[in-house]
Parts: sequence; C-alpha cells; structure tokens
Amino acid sequence: MRPAEQTGGRKPGLEDIIGPAPELERLANGFRFVVGPNWDARDSSLVFSDIIGDTMYRWHETEGVSVFRQPSHKANGTTRDGQGRLLICEHATSRVSRIDGDGHYEVLASHFEGRELNSPNDIVVHSGGGIYFTDPASGRTARYGVEREQELDFQGVFRLDADSGRLDLLADDYVLPNGLCFSPDESLLYVNDTRRQHIRVYEVLPDGRLLGGRVWAETGGDLPGVADGMKVDVCGNVYSCGSGGIHVFDPGGQRIGVIATPEVAANFTWGGERLDDMYITATSSIYRLPVLIPGHVPGTV
Repeated sequence: MRPAEQTGGRKPGLEDIIGPAPELERLANGFRFVVGPNWDARDSSLVFSDIIGDTMYRWHETEGVSVFRQPSHKANGTTRDGQGRLLICEHATSRVSRIDGDGHYEVLASHFEGRELNSPNDIVVHSGGGIYFTDPASGRTARYGVEREQELDFQGVFRLDADSGRLDLLADDYVLPNGLCFSPDESLLYVNDTRRQHIRVYEVLPDGRLLGGRVWAETGGDLPGVADGMKVDVCGNVYSCGSGGIHVFDPGGQRIGVIATPEVAANFTWGGERLDDMYITATSSIYRLPVLIPGHVPGTV
C-alpha cells in the first residue's frame, strides 16, 4: 500500500495514522527504564527490557507481566529472525545474543578485530539473513550498563552474517548511533544518531553493504526526548523517538507530525493480530496506541 492510496491521493496527516482522538493506554508501570519491546505473534505477547533493572519481562493481555529473563545483561534492543528466534543487544556484556523457542541461548557477536564491541544497542534483520546493529558506547556507563573503558575507538554500525559469524563494519562516523530500520522493500536502511538528533539514510547494496549516509531528517526540539528506537509502517512512513514523543516522517523525509507521549519514549514496536497496535516503552511504563496504518515487520518483503 502506498501513502497516496491510504489517504485518497492527498498528503497524509497525523490523523490518518492515529485518528482524530488517539487513545494511549498504559498497560504496565513501575519500571526504571524500559526499552527493547518485541511482539511475539505466536502467543500474542510482548517482550521488553528494564535496562536499569537488569530484567527482561513478558506482557500478555490476560496474564499480565511476568519475568522473562533475569539477569538480562542490561538488554536493550531486540528483534526476531526469520525463524522467530529472539535476537538481543546486551549492554553489560557487549554481545549480540540469540534465544530460540526452547530457551537455548547463544552468543552471536562480541568482538571486532580482536577488540570487544562497545555495547550493541538496537538491531534489525534483513530478509536475506543479514543482522544489522548499532554499537554506541552508552552501555559502558554505570547507569545503562557496566562502567568500563572503551576498546574500539569509534561507535558504528555493523552487519553480522549469522551463518558464518563474519562481522563487517559498515559505518564508523557516528557520535552515538542508536535506532535503525529498513524501508519496507529493504532497499534503504535508516540509522539515527542520539547526540546529533538526526536520521541518516543508506542504500542497501546486493552484498549487504551500505552506500550513502546523508542526513535524511531531524528529530530534535524543545521537549524532552532523543533520537532512539525507530520503525517503519507498510506505507514506508518512518517513525523515530525524538523530542516530545515519536516523530513520523513520510517516505520523502518530511515530518508528518509527532505522536506525543506522557513519558520520554525510548522505543516501540508493532503488535496485535494486524500489527495495528503500537506498543511503546516510555521510561517507567508500557503504553499501547491503536493505529490506522499497520506496521511493517522486518524480514517480510
């Protein structure tokens, strides 16, 4: 579906996405700093992480909140691969790990050229199997990880081949790389920079490497919030946490509007049977917002 088809040929507005009277529902609260939400369609549950609390949780409509994994190694961003396995960015261990349906845990990446990764932050999987993740040093601080010296002299974006274990550095010119997402057809990769408060865009080449990297949009403003988690919907609109909530941009990089959140939003994901619910991790709480344009799940072109 194209944006023009969704809105009858006119330029879409925020009401076309969240309706004229959006209802933001708080599902759970009392956490310290929630991040990394991921929807599991197999049992209609949401996995998320309280990074400061060092615990991953599971939420279900009828069962409520339960502990999923503790300790979590200060888990941050998560995603699922083509087999439904959960991929996790761990701040405290500087690792990318994977958990399958039977609970088997394995480490996929921890070092680059003999040096420990900074602290993998957010992650997405290409339909071809390549795993892309950002690697800022924020998990090397006491609050969001374990305080320790940085071994790499840059903060970058990586691609991991899960079959061979090969890890390729794709970009190293970030101040603090954070959220990332593919366009629905996976021809583009968007990556944001928390410190610079902007989103950059790359062309994804057939071999998985990236071309370009121009600044595509800005997420700054006068309200609390920084460039953080990022996703796309089926129309190719790009959503990124930023000042005041979640910024929504059309495929051309023009801001459609900002979905205001009562707490600073760190990340979000699509869920529900039709992927028309937005589950938002915002500081101490989990929120749900029905949307009119369904989200797009990475790896499903």
